Amino acid sequence: MTMLSSTPIECPQYLLDKAGAIQSAPTAIVNAGAPLPMESAKEAFEKGLIEPVLVGDVAAINTIAKDLAWDISGLRVVEANGEVASAETSVALARGGEVTSLMKGNLHTDNLLRAVINRDTGLRTGTRLSHVFHMTLPGSDEAICITDAAINVLPPVSVKLDIARNVTTLMHALGNKNPKIALLSATEVPTESVPSSMEADEIAKEAQNGAVPGAIIDGPFAFDNAVSSEAAKIKGVNSPVAGCADVLLVPNIEAGNVLFKQMVYFMSAAAAGLVMGAKVPIVLTSRADPVAARLASAALASIVAGAA
Repeated sequence: MTMLSSTPIECPQYLLDKAGAIQSAPTAIVNAGAPLPMESAKEAFEKGLIEPVLVGDVAAINTIAKDLAWDISGLRVVEANGEVASAETSVALARGGEVTSLMKGNLHTDNLLRAVINRDTGLRTGTRLSHVFHMTLPGSDEAICITDAAINVLPPVSVKLDIARNVTTLMHALGNKNPKIALLSATEVPTESVPSSMEADEIAKEAQNGAVPGAIIDGPFAFDNAVSSEAAKIKGVNSPVAGCADVLLVPNIEAGNVLFKQMVYFMSAAAAGLVMGAKVPIVLTSRADPVAARLASAALASIVAGAA
């Protein structure tokens, strides 16, 4: 018996509406010369979410556009030969202010992020890069964010503080000016045998001293205490974050990866994913992403870029 959800994944309308109310973000599609990134760019363009700048093999881009019946004569197409050159060219466009977001195309994530973090020519800001999944369920505009489930494997306290700062920036762009961030662990009590609980306690104290302005951060929380007010009440967890978290800051990449994929495959959640902490937001699309998730990611990047 399968436990996978058969409910179609939906792009949340409120993201489309919010992105549609602002000017389309000029977005570099990094190494665009493959069907999937071209399809993603076309979908986002037709929804008014982005103004694509197609970077890559121009001949391949033109051929695929023709196959998709997409007239790109009015769009900017930039020649770049291969993954590394496409990444470097796209980053240069962002560095020069010619685009306000990046969207991963047909290249390895490492090649893209290596160009982004280059000390001399990249998009560094002094904050560690981190990834945020903005999760919504079909028929609902309520969202919860999961961070970091894609980049930082086992982040120490200093990196988790940057992760918290990055997701706070995203939440502010969405209009939540004081997001509640729950620091997840396996327990709500700092316990030496559970290192993530001790780290969460340290981060919460740092946050209380102003390390992450514009957010309410607390922990450690077991998952149930972060999302269920009833569970928090039964266990005597007294916190403004307990039971009403806007953000789940996970202890490690495994926890975040399992959590977001469980929501996608068991609950049909739309996972809009962005890399934050660079000078521009970066959409990391996956070959397994459905259309709804790709559109939601593009909308989210446009909203963040518009708020910068």
